[in-house]
Amino acid sequence: MAVLDTPQEAFAALRPVCVQLTKAQTLENVARLQAGLAAVSAPALQELQEYVLFPLRFALKVPGPKQERLVQSVVQCITAVLATTRVKKQELLQELFSELCTCLSPLSGSSKKASASEELKLAVIQALHALMHSACEDVILSLYQPSTLPLLGFAVSLLLGLADQEKAKHIKISALQCLQVLVLQCDCQEHRPLDEGEMQQCGDLFASFLPGISITLSQVITGDIKQGHKATISAIRLFYLVVGSVMADAQLARVTKNKEKPPAERSQIRELMVHRGPDWSRSTAEKLSILLQKVVEFSSVHPHWKVRLELVELVQHLLRSCSQSLVGSFSHLLTALVGLVNDENSDVQSRCNEVLRGIAEQRIVVQNRALADILSENLHALATTLPRLMNSQDDAGKVSTLSLLLGYLKLLGPKINIVLNSASHLHRLSKALMQVLELDVTDVKIVEDRRCGPAGSLQHGQSKGRDQKKYFRFFTEEKVFQLLQQVCRVLGYYGNLYLLVDHFLGLYGESGLYRKQAAMVLNELMAGAAGLGVDVLRKREVSLDVDDLKGSITSILDEYTDQSNWYLITSIDAEEISHEHTVQRPGRAAHTGGVCSSVLLPSPEPQLTTRTMNSNIWQICIQLEGVSCFTAILGKEFRLLLLSTLYPVLEKAGDDTLLISETALGTLVDMCEACGYDSVQHLINENSDYLVNGISLNLRQLAHQAHASQVLDTMLRHSDASLLPLVEDVIQDVLSTLDQSYSNQASTFLRVLHSVMTALVQWFCLPRGEEHQESPAAEWRSRALSQGQQVVTAHEVEQFFLDYIQQKQIAEGNLPDTGDEEADEDPPLAELQPNGSDPDGETPLPSHAQLAKDVMERCIHLLSDGNLRVRLKVLCTLAQNCGDFLRQRFSKDVLPKLTSSLLSQAPASARAGPVYNHTLAFKLQLAVLQGLGSLCEKLDMGESDLDKVADACLMYLSAKQPLKLQEAAQSVFFHLMHMDPDSTWLLLNEVCCPHQYNPPHTSLRPVKLSGMGRQRNEFTDNVLLLLERLQQRESATPRAGTREASPP
Repeated sequence: MAVLDTPQEAFAALRPVCVQLTKAQTLENVARLQAGLAAVSAPALQELQEYVLFPLRFALKVPGPKQERLVQSVVQCITAVLATTRVKKQELLQELFSELCTCLSPLSGSSKKASASEELKLAVIQALHALMHSACEDVILSLYQPSTLPLLGFAVSLLLGLADQEKAKHIKISALQCLQVLVLQCDCQEHRPLDEGEMQQCGDLFASFLPGISITLSQVITGDIKQGHKATISAIRLFYLVVGSVMADAQLARVTKNKEKPPAERSQIRELMVHRGPDWSRSTAEKLSILLQKVVEFSSVHPHWKVRLELVELVQHLLRSCSQSLVGSFSHLLTALVGLVNDENSDVQSRCNEVLRGIAEQRIVVQNRALADILSENLHALATTLPRLMNSQDDAGKVSTLSLLLGYLKLLGPKINIVLNSASHLHRLSKALMQVLELDVTDVKIVEDRRCGPAGSLQHGQSKGRDQKKYFRFFTEEKVFQLLQQVCRVLGYYGNLYLLVDHFLGLYGESGLYRKQAAMVLNELMAGAAGLGVDVLRKREVSLDVDDLKGSITSILDEYTDQSNWYLITSIDAEEISHEHTVQRPGRAAHTGGVCSSVLLPSPEPQLTTRTMNSNIWQICIQLEGVSCFTAILGKEFRLLLLSTLYPVLEKAGDDTLLISETALGTLVDMCEACGYDSVQHLINENSDYLVNGISLNLRQLAHQAHASQVLDTMLRHSDASLLPLVEDVIQDVLSTLDQSYSNQASTFLRVLHSVMTALVQWFCLPRGEEHQESPAAEWRSRALSQGQQVVTAHEVEQFFLDYIQQKQIAEGNLPDTGDEEADEDPPLAELQPNGSDPDGETPLPSHAQLAKDVMERCIHLLSDGNLRVRLKVLCTLAQNCGDFLRQRFSKDVLPKLTSSLLSQAPASARAGPVYNHTLAFKLQLAVLQGLGSLCEKLDMGESDLDKVADACLMYLSAKQPLKLQEAAQSVFFHLMHMDPDSTWLLLNEVCCPHQYNPPHTSLRPVKLSGMGRQRNEFTDNVLLLLERLQQRESATPRAGTREASPP
């Protein structure tokens, strides 16, 4: 179809159609006009705009009932004209606006709303939308005059009714979008921004509509979720745009206090205008606060993330535009914003953080005392309910609650001291943290896990102690603990550090109930004060200097390393209890939980429970973690504090409790990294003079001897031979102390003496492979022997008979006179004496050899020590190094007592409950079972002795026994399998035989074992496990002589 470019051509083509439509308003005539418009160019149609619109407008104004389809067709045709032309006359704009709105108004004389179809409603909305966009900039403002207020009100009420009552989603959304255009808040870029005066004029005008708009939109927002998220998003956007425009601080500040008196001719319309004075602003803000609370509560939990994202935009817009006028609503707004920081959607999270950062950078809270007061009160209220919420909510709810708490603190920023300077606020917040951070101290494993054997060398990066997982009473989610850490660090970052440290140190000393939690808070406060691992919205203006940090850290360390807080009972070992009880300062309970330290005996009294020991272990670990944190804060400045902290940390590195020792070793690594030492060995060697002096002083006090031995033990395990000259004197002090206290201190010093010998062997002895380098032939013979072949040389046979003849002659008393020969063969005395030796005495031993000799001389009487555990340790060590010497004595004197003890105590342990695991009897049973198998193997015990051991340990394979005793009994049978697999197999099958063994021939009798056909019993599981292990071992070990040895 040809395009009509000139107005003349277009007029000629459209005139007949327009005349016909004016005469007869039918669908066909409207369709012809719309078809003709398609052939007219935009410039030509612009010239004929009013001419073409006349028949269409006339069709709408003809009195009488009209066909709905006709009205819809006419409105759509008007939309087509407006889409390609611009409205340049104010009268045309206002008339068209009124005529289109009338299409949806109630019929004259009817009280009911016209039953318009969805198509007509949508067509009218689209026409209004097109009309607002086609009006020129100077023309459209004519619609926003006091004189047009009734017309605007009419349109607003129609569109709000459609948005609220209409069920069709697309109509609801279109009505909201059209309403957004009508209040001059369109999202498109076609309209220029309004200047200050125009915005003020529109704000005055829209203030009249604010109650209806805000109430209706809040109903849409909180309406049925089935309406879809798009309608909710549009309603939220329109709500904050209108509210932000009418309640803008900048506009309200320019409003005069008193309403101007209008001219007489305009007084009626002016009465409809609202004066946005202080009273109106205050009253409106109170009403809007109620609506905003409803909107926020509904939208913050909306299932669609785009609705929650739009809520963030609402908060950001109102905070930026109405920080003064809507200050009473900010409690709800900030709660919503902070609560969405941890939203499941990443877009919502990032936008929340961006908005919060913008609030901090613009100093909205800092410069608004009223807003800061509101946040402070919210914080106080939340801290009051925090323990109850943490006890009742699920993990997701706890994360949300703590996110809110953290958000309040971040928003307050430097104003956080408003909260801290209030005694009631600080008390409430600190007690809430104390209750929420309460640890779960019911895990028995923490107490049971003991350090065994020397630890290997430590390297950088192996800081195990810093990451010990804690279990809390009120939550399990790691995210909850991370939020609590951030809460404490933000407090330390912005708050008055001296006030906070003093307050929480008071809680630390107030009660054992709060001691662990207070220590955790203090550690995190110092990390936050130093700016370590803290996430804030805005950097503080003044940072703390090193002296301030060092002063607070020194105060905390003095409290941590105080004897009543450092030497706590962590096991029921008799010696440990007596040591820890002795060093505790009078007047201060050493147990957490407020239990008085009155334990004098190793028996488990009511005060000394597993819970108490678990609590003590965690307190020590948290304090060690604090030392690690403080080293990271001060760096090399921490060297000045090593004199007061290194010795106590080394004590705990030698502790028998696994968790404590691991944490302390991690702290040592952190000390090295912070203070610039290459390794733990370097750290110890550089500070050895101070450490040795401390050990010497403490060895003179009975209460501190055990701790001194732990320090020396740790030094020996983590240093090298260069340390020996420095500690040689202190080792002699240890030996002298042992000489004076064999009866009650042997076990205390046994470990450090073992560490001394281990260190001497490691430092001064050559590796076994370098001492004994066998010839290839000898290697071949040993390999052949290991494969079951006997290789005997002619020289060995000859030597055997010569030795036999000589021994026989000596036995018969036939001794040859060899005095002269011996005299001739004796070399001169001077030749036998080495250089530098004393002719009147023995050759002096090297210092390390002399030290080893001194240690061994002190251990002679330890086999007769009164403590069974000491005797057993010595016995295992002797068996490992001199088995032949001990075999007969062990078989005759020791083994019968051990086996009878195991047999007599087996029924008691089988009947006992979980508490039995913490008794001394259990620990003795466990020690015997754990050492008995290796003793038998190292001593190469005979068959009869092995049978006694197997019979005694068999009772502990019962499922009724404690699990650790079952595992220890299994270890005994593993050793027996290695020594005598056949007898072990037979014994186990007599208890439970899982297979039937059929003879290969009928002439042979069938194999009958007692365990065949037995029903499942308490021994079945462990016996089957051992038989399976035995089968695997036999399958993996080739029989002797199955392979030929090939000589080299």
